Amino acid sequence: MSIEVKNIGKSFGENPVLNDINYLMEPGKVNMIIGMSGCGKSVLLKCIVGLLTPDTGEVLFDGQDFHRSHFKGQREIRKNIGMLFQASALFDSLTVEENVAFPLKMFTRNSPKEISDRVHFCLDRVNLRNVGHLLPSEISGGMKKRVGIARAIAMQPKYLFCDEPNSGLDPLTASVIDKLIYEITHEYKMTTVVVSHDMNSVTNIGDKIMFLSGKTKAWEGDRHSLMNSNHPGLNEFVFVSDFMKNKK
Repeated sequence: MSIEVKNIGKSFGENPVLNDINYLMEPGKVNMIIGMSGCGKSVLLKCIVGLLTPDTGEVLFDGQDFHRSHFKGQREIRKNIGMLFQASALFDSLTVEENVAFPLKMFTRNSPKEISDRVHFCLDRVNLRNVGHLLPSEISGGMKKRVGIARAIAMQPKYLFCDEPNSGLDPLTASVIDKLIYEITHEYKMTTVVVSHDMNSVTNIGDKIMFLSGKTKAWEGDRHSLMNSNHPGLNEFVFVSDFMKNKK
Protein backbone atom coordinates (compact mmCIF):
# COMPACT_ATOMS: atom_id res chain seq x y z
CA MET A 1 0.00 0.00 0.00
CA SER A 2 2.90 2.36 -0.64
CA ILE A 3 2.76 5.51 -2.73
CA GLU A 4 5.83 6.63 -4.63
CA VAL A 5 6.44 9.74 -6.69
CA LYS A 6 9.29 9.52 -9.17
CA ASN A 7 10.87 12.50 -10.93
CA ILE A 8 7.69 14.58 -10.65
CA GLY A 9 7.82 17.94 -12.40
CA LYS A 10 5.03 20.48 -12.83
CA SER A 11 4.89 23.95 -14.35
CA PHE A 12 2.13 26.45 -14.96
CA GLY A 13 2.99 28.21 -18.19
CA GLU A 14 6.49 29.64 -17.77
CA ASN A 15 6.42 29.13 -14.00
CA PRO A 16 7.99 25.87 -12.74
CA VAL A 17 6.49 24.74 -9.43
CA LEU A 18 7.94 21.24 -8.90
CA ASN A 19 11.22 19.88 -10.20
CA ASP A 20 12.31 16.21 -10.07
CA ILE A 21 10.50 15.23 -6.84
CA ASN A 22 11.15 11.71 -5.52
CA TYR A 23 9.49 10.41 -2.35
CA LEU A 24 8.40 6.98 -1.11
CA MET A 25 5.38 7.13 1.24
CA GLU A 26 5.11 4.02 3.37
CA PRO A 27 2.06 2.17 4.76
CA GLY A 28 1.34 2.38 8.47
CA LYS A 29 3.18 5.70 8.67
CA VAL A 30 2.32 9.39 8.70
CA ASN A 31 4.25 10.68 5.69
CA MET A 32 4.50 14.46 5.85
CA ILE A 33 5.20 17.06 3.17
CA ILE A 34 6.38 20.34 4.67
CA GLY A 35 7.80 23.64 3.48
CA MET A 36 7.23 27.38 3.24
CA SER A 37 4.08 28.74 1.62
CA GLY A 38 4.35 28.60 -2.15
CA CYS A 39 6.91 25.78 -2.21
CA GLY A 40 4.59 23.42 -4.11
CA LYS A 41 3.19 21.24 -1.29
CA SER A 42 -0.43 21.49 -2.39
CA VAL A 43 0.46 21.13 -6.07
CA LEU A 44 2.32 17.91 -5.29
CA LEU A 45 -0.66 16.61 -3.28
CA LYS A 46 -3.00 17.39 -6.19
CA CYS A 47 -0.67 15.54 -8.57
CA ILE A 48 -0.70 12.51 -6.29
CA VAL A 49 -4.50 12.31 -5.95
CA GLY A 50 -5.14 13.06 -9.62
CA LEU A 51 -6.51 16.59 -9.43
CA LEU A 52 -3.53 17.74 -11.50
CA THR A 53 -1.46 15.88 -14.10
CA PRO A 54 2.31 16.21 -13.68
CA ASP A 55 4.32 17.26 -16.71
CA THR A 56 6.99 14.66 -16.00
CA GLY A 57 7.43 11.65 -13.75
CA GLU A 58 5.21 8.97 -12.23
CA VAL A 59 2.81 8.59 -9.31
CA LEU A 60 2.79 4.93 -8.27
CA PHE A 61 0.15 3.35 -6.02
CA ASP A 62 1.51 -0.08 -5.09
CA GLY A 63 3.56 0.05 -8.26
CA GLN A 64 0.67 1.08 -10.52
CA ASP A 65 1.18 4.34 -12.40
CA PHE A 66 -1.95 6.35 -11.67
CA HIS A 67 -1.69 8.85 -14.51
CA ARG A 68 -0.96 6.19 -17.14
CA SER A 69 -3.73 3.85 -15.96
CA HIS A 70 -6.98 3.51 -17.86
CA PHE A 71 -10.21 4.88 -16.39
CA LYS A 72 -11.11 1.67 -14.57
CA GLY A 73 -7.67 1.44 -12.96
CA GLN A 74 -7.82 5.05 -11.79
CA ARG A 75 -11.32 4.48 -10.41
CA GLU A 76 -10.12 1.50 -8.36
CA ILE A 77 -7.33 3.60 -6.87
CA ARG A 78 -9.68 6.50 -6.11
CA LYS A 79 -12.05 4.12 -4.28
CA ASN A 80 -9.20 3.44 -1.86
CA ILE A 81 -8.45 7.12 -1.17
CA GLY A 82 -9.79 9.08 1.81
CA MET A 83 -9.43 12.87 1.88
CA LEU A 84 -9.45 15.30 4.80
CA PHE A 85 -9.72 18.77 3.29
CA GLN A 86 -8.34 21.96 4.80
CA ALA A 87 -11.81 23.46 5.28
CA SER A 88 -13.43 20.09 6.13
CA ALA A 89 -15.66 20.44 3.00
CA LEU A 90 -18.81 19.17 4.71
CA PHE A 91 -22.20 19.58 3.04
CA ASP A 92 -23.98 22.33 4.98
CA SER A 93 -27.47 20.99 4.22
CA LEU A 94 -26.69 17.45 5.45
CA THR A 95 -26.46 16.28 9.05
CA VAL A 96 -23.22 14.92 10.46
CA GLU A 97 -24.44 11.34 9.93
CA GLU A 98 -25.53 12.12 6.37
CA ASN A 99 -22.13 13.65 5.60
CA VAL A 100 -20.31 10.52 6.78
CA ALA A 101 -22.78 8.30 4.92
CA PHE A 102 -22.42 10.22 1.64
CA PRO A 103 -19.49 8.24 0.11
CA LEU A 104 -21.03 4.95 1.23
CA LYS A 105 -24.29 5.77 -0.55
CA MET A 106 -22.43 6.99 -3.63
CA PHE A 107 -19.86 4.23 -4.08
CA THR A 108 -21.18 1.07 -2.40
CA ARG A 109 -24.21 -1.17 -2.64
CA ASN A 110 -24.44 -1.59 1.11
CA SER A 111 -27.84 -1.86 2.74
CA PRO A 112 -29.20 1.08 4.79
CA LYS A 113 -28.42 -0.86 7.98
CA GLU A 114 -24.85 -1.60 6.87
CA ILE A 115 -24.35 2.08 6.04
CA SER A 116 -25.85 3.16 9.36
CA ASP A 117 -23.64 0.73 11.29
CA ARG A 118 -20.52 1.94 9.48
CA VAL A 119 -21.42 5.61 10.06
CA HIS A 120 -21.92 5.01 13.78
CA PHE A 121 -18.64 3.08 13.98
CA CYS A 122 -16.71 5.91 12.30
CA LEU A 123 -18.29 8.59 14.48
CA ASP A 124 -17.53 6.53 17.58
CA ARG A 125 -13.93 6.21 16.43
CA VAL A 126 -13.52 9.99 16.37
CA ASN A 127 -15.43 10.45 19.64
CA LEU A 128 -18.52 12.07 18.14
CA ARG A 129 -21.14 9.57 19.20
CA ASN A 130 -23.92 12.03 20.05
CA VAL A 131 -23.76 14.69 17.32
CA GLY A 132 -24.95 12.72 14.29
CA HIS A 133 -28.26 14.57 14.11
CA LEU A 134 -26.64 18.02 14.07
CA LEU A 135 -25.79 20.16 11.04
CA PRO A 136 -22.20 21.33 10.43
CA SER A 137 -23.22 24.86 11.41
CA GLU A 138 -24.13 23.56 14.86
CA ILE A 139 -20.73 22.09 15.74
CA SER A 140 -17.27 23.57 16.39
CA GLY A 141 -14.38 23.77 13.95
CA GLY A 142 -12.55 20.95 15.68
CA MET A 143 -15.64 18.76 15.57
CA LYS A 144 -15.99 19.48 11.84
CA LYS A 145 -12.43 18.21 11.33
CA ARG A 146 -13.30 15.03 13.23
CA VAL A 147 -16.41 14.57 11.08
CA GLY A 148 -14.13 15.02 8.07
CA ILE A 149 -11.88 12.24 9.39
CA ALA A 150 -14.90 9.98 10.01
CA ARG A 151 -16.06 10.54 6.43
CA ALA A 152 -12.54 10.00 5.08
CA ILE A 153 -12.28 6.56 6.72
CA ALA A 154 -15.88 5.49 6.00
CA MET A 155 -14.85 3.56 2.88
CA GLN A 156 -11.98 1.87 4.75
CA PRO A 157 -9.37 3.43 2.46
CA LYS A 158 -5.82 2.22 1.98
CA TYR A 159 -4.62 5.80 1.53
CA LEU A 160 -5.47 8.88 3.61
CA PHE A 161 -4.58 12.40 2.43
CA CYS A 162 -4.79 15.37 4.82
CA ASP A 163 -4.36 18.93 3.54
CA GLU A 164 -3.37 21.28 6.39
CA PRO A 165 -5.61 19.39 8.87
CA ASN A 166 -4.91 21.82 11.73
CA SER A 167 -5.57 25.02 9.81
CA GLY A 168 -7.63 27.43 11.91
CA LEU A 169 -7.60 25.29 15.06
CA ASP A 170 -6.35 26.21 18.53
CA PRO A 171 -3.32 24.21 19.79
CA LEU A 172 -5.34 21.90 22.05
CA THR A 173 -7.84 20.98 19.32
CA ALA A 174 -5.02 20.61 16.80
CA SER A 175 -3.35 18.14 19.15
CA VAL A 176 -6.57 16.09 19.27
CA ILE A 177 -6.69 15.97 15.45
CA ASP A 178 -3.01 14.98 15.28
CA LYS A 179 -3.58 12.16 17.76
CA LEU A 180 -6.54 10.85 15.76
CA ILE A 181 -4.63 10.90 12.47
CA TYR A 182 -1.68 9.13 14.05
CA GLU A 183 -3.79 6.48 15.80
CA ILE A 184 -5.95 5.74 12.76
CA THR A 185 -2.90 5.49 10.49
CA HIS A 186 -1.17 2.93 12.69
CA GLU A 187 -4.37 1.10 13.66
CA TYR A 188 -5.48 0.49 10.07
CA LYS A 189 -1.99 0.40 8.50
CA MET A 190 -2.96 3.13 6.04
CA THR A 191 -0.54 5.12 3.93
CA THR A 192 -1.23 8.60 5.29
CA VAL A 193 0.08 11.73 3.58
CA VAL A 194 -0.15 15.03 5.46
CA VAL A 195 0.63 18.43 3.97
CA SER A 196 1.42 20.83 6.81
CA HIS A 197 3.45 23.79 8.00
CA ASP A 198 2.49 23.18 11.65
CA MET A 199 5.71 22.26 13.46
CA ASN A 200 3.79 20.78 16.39
CA SER A 201 2.21 18.28 14.00
CA VAL A 202 5.52 17.57 12.32
CA THR A 203 7.37 16.85 15.57
CA ASN A 204 4.47 14.95 17.18
CA ILE A 205 3.32 12.60 14.42
CA GLY A 206 5.74 12.81 11.46
CA ASP A 207 7.00 9.26 10.93
CA LYS A 208 8.56 10.27 7.62
CA ILE A 209 9.07 13.86 6.48
CA MET A 210 9.96 15.51 3.19
CA PHE A 211 10.95 19.18 3.17
CA LEU A 212 10.33 21.04 -0.10
CA SER A 213 12.37 24.11 -0.95
CA GLY A 214 13.31 25.76 -4.21
CA LYS A 215 10.78 23.65 -6.13
CA THR A 216 12.49 20.38 -5.19
CA LYS A 217 13.07 17.96 -2.29
CA ALA A 218 15.66 19.54 -0.04
CA TRP A 219 15.63 17.10 2.90
CA GLU A 220 14.09 13.81 4.01
CA GLY A 221 14.07 12.13 7.41
CA ASP A 222 11.96 11.42 10.50
CA ARG A 223 10.84 13.66 13.34
CA HIS A 224 13.71 12.48 15.55
CA SER A 225 16.37 13.61 13.07
CA LEU A 226 14.54 16.83 12.16
CA MET A 227 15.84 18.89 15.06
CA ASN A 228 19.41 17.70 14.52
CA SER A 229 19.51 18.54 10.83
CA ASN A 230 22.30 20.75 9.54
CA HIS A 231 20.30 21.76 6.45
CA PRO A 232 20.13 25.59 6.56
CA GLY A 233 16.81 25.88 4.71
CA LEU A 234 15.13 23.35 6.98
CA ASN A 235 16.54 24.98 10.11
CA GLU A 236 15.23 28.35 8.92
CA PHE A 237 11.79 26.82 8.31
CA VAL A 238 11.74 25.28 11.80
CA PHE A 239 12.87 28.55 13.41
CA VAL A 240 10.35 30.71 11.52
CA SER A 241 7.52 28.27 12.27
CA ASP A 242 8.35 28.20 15.98
CA PHE A 243 8.74 31.99 16.06
CA MET A 244 5.34 32.58 14.44
CA LYS A 245 3.69 30.01 16.72
CA ASN A 246 5.11 31.67 19.86
CA LYS A 247 4.21 35.12 18.55
CA LYS A 248 0.55 34.09 18.40
